[in-house]
Amino acid sequence: MFGLFKRPVVHDASAPALELEGVTVRYEGMPALDNVSFSVRRGDQVAVVGPNGAGKSTLFNVITGILKPQQGIVRIAGSGPNGHICVGYVPQRNRIDWRFPVSVSDVVMMGRVGKMGLLRRPGRVDRQRVQEALAQVGMSAFANRQIGELSGGQQQRVFLARAIAQEAELLLLDEPLAGLDIPSQEAILRILAEMRAEGITLLIATHDLNQAAEQFDQMMLLNRRVVAYGAPAQVLTTENLARAYGGQLHVVHTDGGDLVVTDSCCGGGEPPVAQFVGTPDALPEIP
Repeated sequence: MFGLFKRPVVHDASAPALELEGVTVRYEGMPALDNVSFSVRRGDQVAVVGPNGAGKSTLFNVITGILKPQQGIVRIAGSGPNGHICVGYVPQRNRIDWRFPVSVSDVVMMGRVGKMGLLRRPGRVDRQRVQEALAQVGMSAFANRQIGELSGGQQQRVFLARAIAQEAELLLLDEPLAGLDIPSQEAILRILAEMRAEGITLLIATHDLNQAAEQFDQMMLLNRRVVAYGAPAQVLTTENLARAYGGQLHVVHTDGGDLVVTDSCCGGGEPPVAQFVGTPDALPEIP
């Protein structure tokens, strides 16, 4: 549920935080990722966006070493993906068993396993680091609560505290803001800004294109392949959006004359899972 012990590996200080070269992953013969290549500099915070089924979760599983690609190379600080205790991963909330009988402080202490070893009991430094991490995310008062008793926003803050206690240098977050109210989203974004100031490299998967463009200097538009990667203004172009979303794009005219582009592929009355608000000349014309 909360990750396995990994032996530390030596970092190459001159290497990028993360590199992928020609990574391909297939499920039942169909590509989930197809020849994916990119590089992330140390300290960058990258929003990974794209339609449902674009391969965002698969990408994160490859980076963490959970999933081995059929082709291609993954390097974290110059080494392969396995053995890095510096990589933190927060999966989608619906993939976690919140009934697991563990307290908030226990979850955060799990971030210390790579530092202290799987069989050693936490020491003074470990307990102090957990307390500091909980204080940094504003969750000290909830240290003894069962993790499932918390709200969604509180649970996400606990997992960020675990990454802080872990002393993660590369952090992957899969839809961390999904289903959270605005105050909870703002609290998470404040913590991420603090982590950025500490030089932590971050990849965050999200469907909200507006929020991604506003909050992150770098964006990756993914649909099995890397459609575009760079500054938001370079990524969110007419051509790139059309290539990534295709027939899932729908244009709605608003009173202000703007256009709203949504990915409504899920159906069933579900709310849009991607959204971009912009001027008509910034968006593709949809037949």
